[in-house]
Amino acid sequence: MPDKISGDKNFQTIPSIKDKALRINLNENIYGTFAEIGAGQETVRNFFRAGGASGTIAKTMSAYDKDFSDAIYGIEPEGRYVTEARLQKMLVHETRLIEERISREKHPRKMFFAYANTVSTIDFAKKYLGHGWVGIRFQTDPNEAYSEILLHIRFKETEAVLQQQTLGVLGVNLIYGAYYKHDAPKKLLRYLYDHIDKDKIEIDTINFSGPKFAEVDNRVMSLQLLKNGMTEAVIFGPDGNNILPARILYKKNVLALRGSFRPVTKVNMNMYQRSYEMFLEENKVDKEKSLVIFEITLSNLKAEGEIDEQDFMDRARLLCSLGQTVMISNFQEYYRLVEYFSNYTKSRMGLTMGVNNLVDIFDEKYYRHLSGGILEAFGKLFFKDLKVYLYPMLDPDTGELINSDNLKVHPRMKELYKFFKTNGKVVDIENYDPEILTVFSRAVLKKIEGNQDGWEQMLPDGVARLIKKQELFNFNKLSVKEV
Repeated sequence: MPDKISGDKNFQTIPSIKDKALRINLNENIYGTFAEIGAGQETVRNFFRAGGASGTIAKTMSAYDKDFSDAIYGIEPEGRYVTEARLQKMLVHETRLIEERISREKHPRKMFFAYANTVSTIDFAKKYLGHGWVGIRFQTDPNEAYSEILLHIRFKETEAVLQQQTLGVLGVNLIYGAYYKHDAPKKLLRYLYDHIDKDKIEIDTINFSGPKFAEVDNRVMSLQLLKNGMTEAVIFGPDGNNILPARILYKKNVLALRGSFRPVTKVNMNMYQRSYEMFLEENKVDKEKSLVIFEITLSNLKAEGEIDEQDFMDRARLLCSLGQTVMISNFQEYYRLVEYFSNYTKSRMGLTMGVNNLVDIFDEKYYRHLSGGILEAFGKLFFKDLKVYLYPMLDPDTGELINSDNLKVHPRMKELYKFFKTNGKVVDIENYDPEILTVFSRAVLKKIEGNQDGWEQMLPDGVARLIKKQELFNFNKLSVKEV
């Protein structure tokens, strides 16, 4: 029986995996290759079992042996096989073969595809749960160029056979979505989890490309991964492409700056520049192996309970224009951010923050869900040699400069704060720019939205020009004179 999911008032039927595979098989024009490496031929197995597969499957293969795999797809320079580069080589190779071997004159209506995955499942010691790359290269018209969907998964199940079964279901969902949901990529993304519990697998990176997805912004799709609970964090670079977290964070020293960046101001950049200088002076911190992350929590992207995607895009666009790497996360608490980084690196970490952020860290209300309360959270936050680089602020009422020496935490937290301060876990950024301490993002935003003067000088070079040109943050260039 098909599963049912509740909608607003109606019920929507989810086709079974067998029904999805059968619909593909019964479409006489869909024809392609399955190449699966590392977890058996679990996806194509569903198509064989559904029936009618002879009209769909051109070839199925699994080149497990590395020498055979290299002979088919080429040698990987780094000797790694579970990579995006390997997946792309597989897809390109298989579509080229099908184009060469199947006559377009004889089969003018055939829409070719290549489905591939390269994965490593859980090891025998059950220390590493495994991960993999999954993708499809496909046509929806015989005369069009190929479109692609590539995604990275992290297994959560603790038995290899269960991981294989889940991978097979995911593969069917992907192929079905490519052909029948490509015009609604956000829905396609959700349907990848049909008949899969979210605690079984995590999708932490996805990229759409090709003519069918010419209008798709992969940063927005990253946001959908978070919104749908498919992952806890996504990272993308200045070019706007999603980056696999494991690849960019692996064995790196990480300095993270959390903020709303709405918009990014001179203060944000001064915080970054000065704290990064201090971070590089720390023991065992090599610049070539260090990474700065500008992080925005998902809670800061919400407006009236919903994700404001345009607002997200505005912030991301400006940070990317400054050459920064951006991370969007579901982590409200800082300790969860540090735990996430620790999944990929054991090197040094630093957090750059303002006074108000540090005061919030010492607020017990954020840790009531933990059995050990704030002490458990701080044990996770400072379990290693992590430092907080604190940027000062001017008290808006008194004009007093507030830093780590005179900031006020709750009376019950004074001794805990003193402990971390005395042990060098909190250090002041002293070479800050005193001329910009009165700049606040919320004040800049108010000026932009109100078409007031003077906000341009509060932003890094080039940012004001982008805001005006692209009319970001409700800026209306028709209502003001050109500056």
